[in-house]
Amino acid sequence: MAKGKTTAFFCKECGFESAKWLGQCPGCREWNSFVEEPVAKSEPSGKRGISSTGSGGVTGGKIKPSRLSEIQLDEQDRMKTGYEELDRVLGGGVVRGSLVLVGGDPGIGKSTLLLQVCRNLAFAEKKVLYISGEESLKQIKLRANRIGEVKGDLLFLCETNLDLIEAAIQEEQPDVVIIDSIQTMFREEISSAPGSVSQVRESTNLLMQIAKGKGIAIFIVGHVTKEGVVAGPRVLEHMVDTVLYFEGERSASYRIIRGVKNRFGSTNEIGVFEMIESGLAEVKNPSEFMLSGRPEDASGAVVACSMEGTRPIMIEVQALITPTAFGMPRRTAAGTDYNRVNLLMAVLEKRGHYDLSHFDAYVNITGGLRMNEPALDLAILMAIVSSMKDRAIDSKTIIFGEVGLSGEVRAVSMAQQRVNEAKKLGFHTCILPRISLDKMGAVNGIKLIGVDNVREAIAGISN
Repeated sequence: MAKGKTTAFFCKECGFESAKWLGQCPGCREWNSFVEEPVAKSEPSGKRGISSTGSGGVTGGKIKPSRLSEIQLDEQDRMKTGYEELDRVLGGGVVRGSLVLVGGDPGIGKSTLLLQVCRNLAFAEKKVLYISGEESLKQIKLRANRIGEVKGDLLFLCETNLDLIEAAIQEEQPDVVIIDSIQTMFREEISSAPGSVSQVRESTNLLMQIAKGKGIAIFIVGHVTKEGVVAGPRVLEHMVDTVLYFEGERSASYRIIRGVKNRFGSTNEIGVFEMIESGLAEVKNPSEFMLSGRPEDASGAVVACSMEGTRPIMIEVQALITPTAFGMPRRTAAGTDYNRVNLLMAVLEKRGHYDLSHFDAYVNITGGLRMNEPALDLAILMAIVSSMKDRAIDSKTIIFGEVGLSGEVRAVSMAQQRVNEAKKLGFHTCILPRISLDKMGAVNGIKLIGVDNVREAIAGISN
């Protein structure tokens, strides 16, 4: 880079830095992703570094590596949030020294959930510092009054200057810090506006050093773009330890928190919450919640079981097949992959000998959930056939299985857990892949029907 140059070009996706504008980023191969930003002033070598409560940091100018056998772990390294649903997604609780990024649509409930977590942690005798760059103290007080009584060592600060925030953290020495949100934070030595690539990257880097150096768990709230991803450089998600997305339709009462990155646990778990007047309440039995209000003896409605991590969740798959009023039939999918529905309908036409070319098809996963697990294939096919024939499937029957292009019904993972969940909720019959049935143990109280192909599965629906 030329001497004295005060600006550089950064990739919005991965944070790659270049002295000149490039059409394609050499790092992530994205096109037209470079923006010009002021260059951050370099700090003297050794001024900052991860010198933490553990070993392997910079202490007194010396670096001392540690052996794996010397690193001690105990139960105190994780803090319970007071919500089993959130603890499950985090891998068992909040890890000390971790940096957690929480993203979601505006108004979805991110700040409300984190304030409730702060209340629970403060009640558990943890010192919590809530820093807001978007709301005043009076606004936070109004929201706190809505969620209930707040007790304990819970401090609030309205500030966007990270240098002042760092000084406050050094003075208070909290166990947990909430930053709401990272797009409002700025550092004075960087002249670009808050929310820019340079500011977000440098702010996150400073917070990461504080978290690792002091052993403080830090939650960062991140705005999302219209595509639903966290705004700012993609490197933001690489720097943090855990990335959580808060999902759900604003018109619906439920909310789902999903982990897309987690260095301390699985990324397949989800937590389910319900938005009520006093804030967010966890839903400990999502299956019963998702099936509430299900119509009886309605054609085109099938109950399926999807696995989210280690948890089976019962969902209702609905299909509506109507004669098309135009030359080209219409296909619509809500809650599942549109292309997957088209593929399954092609399999049904070819292997099941159903003519769907003169019918519109609408497929919906009720409750607003979005599920893409292959185990829903057989349930979608059965719902389509049920609607086309206008024949209802027994409401106490559950169906799951993956469908191949040859019309075969393939095995799915964790079939035993799915059947056990169906039995617990009062289902009498389960249609599943025969190969999965052969590998399962005996299950009393529920009738199991194994199928090998699509035609065998839909034979039960009378003509």
